[in-house]
Amino acid sequence: MDAALSEEQHQIKRTLRDLLAGHAPPPKVRAAAEAPAGYDEDLWRRLAKEVGLAGLVVERQHGGAGCGPVELALAFEETGRALLPSPLLATCALAAPLVAALGTSRQRDALLPRLAGGDLTGTLVVPCGTLPAALGLTGPQDGEWAGGARSGGVQARRTPTGWRLYGEAPQVLDGHSAGLLLVAARAGGPVRPCVLLFAVDPEQSRVRRTRLVTMDQTRPQARLEFRDAEAEPLGPDAADARAPLVALAGGVTAALAAEAVGAAERVLELTVEYARMREQFGRPIGSFQAIKHRLADLYVAVCAARSAAYYAAWSGRAAAGALALAQALETARTVAAEGVQLHGGIGVTWEHDVQLYFKRVSSDELLFGPVHGLRACAAELAGLFDPQNDREAVVL
Repeated sequence: MDAALSEEQHQIKRTLRDLLAGHAPPPKVRAAAEAPAGYDEDLWRRLAKEVGLAGLVVERQHGGAGCGPVELALAFEETGRALLPSPLLATCALAAPLVAALGTSRQRDALLPRLAGGDLTGTLVVPCGTLPAALGLTGPQDGEWAGGARSGGVQARRTPTGWRLYGEAPQVLDGHSAGLLLVAARAGGPVRPCVLLFAVDPEQSRVRRTRLVTMDQTRPQARLEFRDAEAEPLGPDAADARAPLVALAGGVTAALAAEAVGAAERVLELTVEYARMREQFGRPIGSFQAIKHRLADLYVAVCAARSAAYYAAWSGRAAAGALALAQALETARTVAAEGVQLHGGIGVTWEHDVQLYFKRVSSDELLFGPVHGLRACAAELAGLFDPQNDREAVVL
């Protein structure tokens, strides 16, 4: 592995950082989070058209940049630094790769150019579980996260006029604004149950969408109700979606880990700046040895988490991704908590930016954890506890 980034990869980071510094400062981030869509739609289209962010991992033949998981992780790191509310996770890391992997040629030609161009946003609807459960990172991939065979979650029924969905999903990323819903639904009944992915146009189908009040306003979520909604299977009718979702785990976890690293790095920068400015006993608090040691420990933790995220993106292995995400979430939580404490009373006020990052990392650990579950999954995938495994070292 060559740990150094290429010039093109450095350019992706520089371009995004400069653009977000000018167009997504904290006041605009707060305003965008309160917008009806939950993000700045004009900025998202600009990022898609000028930078190619929306189509970063979409193949060139469908209007994308044709980049890989490393470039996607770098983009997530920069948006995490800015705490940018955007459809990047739901659209670019989930919806577009699933359409590319499962969709028919007609579906790919119809959907991928619009997703890559920023004209269409999408999301994955996981009815009864969490995203890590759907990706096979917190337990067996038995499909229970899509609902029971008879009730619960979202059920799919085939009719003479096509497929219909009914049920609900209580917590969907960008569910209130996405123009394309990729809904994981149970089909086949109790005899031959399977999990299929369906493409749903919420504007043309009977879908009720309710935006939720969340702890982290920069990560909007919604409750979706399907009432005999028209749906089109993504790919062949009988293609079970569980294996493709598991295959997606490595890239998604690496991207989320990089995003958490970016947020942790920015909190650390804000805390160091404050420690240099805030004076106590006639000197900056950053000059005290105890504060120096705490900040140094945080810096080392952020560097280690970044290395893990980059390796996970480079390797594409689900075990490396799960381990990197666990480390990044834990690091971000630690850095944000220390940042709030070292800022003193101002760190918990609504006016200060540190509390926004604290809410983001606290919410992410609930959405994409738990940390111990991710580590257990990484150990299982790597075969660490396999009695038949007599290797001296396990490569994640």
